Amino acid sequence: MEYVKLGSTGMDVSRICLGCMSYGVPSRGTHEWSLDEEASRPFVRRAVEAGVNFFDTANAYSDGTSEEIVGRLLAECANRDEIVLATKVFNPMRPGPNGGGLSRKAITTEIDHSLRRLGTDYVDLYQTHRWDPATPIEETVEALHDVVKAGKARYVGASSMFAWQFAKALHVADANGWTRFVSMQNHYNLLYREEEREMLPLCLDEGVGVIPWSPLARGRLTREWNTTTARTETDAFGRTLYLDGDRAIVEAVGTIAERRGVPRAQVALAWVSRHPAVDAPIVGATKPQHLDDAVASLDLELTDEEVALLEEPYTPRAISGHS
Repeated sequence: MEYVKLGSTGMDVSRICLGCMSYGVPSRGTHEWSLDEEASRPFVRRAVEAGVNFFDTANAYSDGTSEEIVGRLLAECANRDEIVLATKVFNPMRPGPNGGGLSRKAITTEIDHSLRRLGTDYVDLYQTHRWDPATPIEETVEALHDVVKAGKARYVGASSMFAWQFAKALHVADANGWTRFVSMQNHYNLLYREEEREMLPLCLDEGVGVIPWSPLARGRLTREWNTTTARTETDAFGRTLYLDGDRAIVEAVGTIAERRGVPRAQVALAWVSRHPAVDAPIVGATKPQHLDDAVASLDLELTDEEVALLEEPYTPRAISGHS
């Protein structure tokens, strides 16, 4: 396994982050395709054995049960001091007022619930899951700063938003001497490259680490275009992200994979990881080969000609993944 500093911090993270949205009680929340604790155990254990030290979940995944399962499994097979554990806050966790969002009340409430579910005294990276237009950014950033100063989080990060919003959040932190965002978890893959316009250059300039979600486009880049899975049949959000015209990109991935004699996933992940802003793509694993392909992708170097073949069919599209 290769390791890299997360952004401009001194913290080392594996160049593959295990995304844990797939682990949770299937009957809880909206992820009907998630794996229960027993089915999740081999993947968390295999990740640790492969040298992965970076694990990402969220309070809202499977109604909190993802955090519970991940916390128990990591306690079984890893040394907490060696693990970089990340979770997120924003999505509603209960009906009624103050059930979600990024107010001081929500953040200070939800960090304690997340720590309880994860079975730990602190998280290494506490991230805003989305932008909250209903809360002043000053309130959010100061509340996150207080979470860090209380020892409940080591660093803070953010997830999908517009570059101007993230620039404002960084400015607010700097102007007030509050804890700065060190990472951006954004939507980035061969089928969605709009982040190359502003967000990725901003992160490079500000020394912010990038940990993209859905680097395999929810699996679309790993199989023939018309192939479906249990997840694609139930993932309403995923169906809003990509276009019919993306078929040419998927076929280009297949062409290069066939020439190289490797699975498509390795080609698609190698392309994401080669961007200088990217520290560690977040990869889900529900089958044994998923994690093996992710690790192997770090050794695959694409040629300039291969990169051109992959990128040429892309066309600009509407922003997606911010809500």
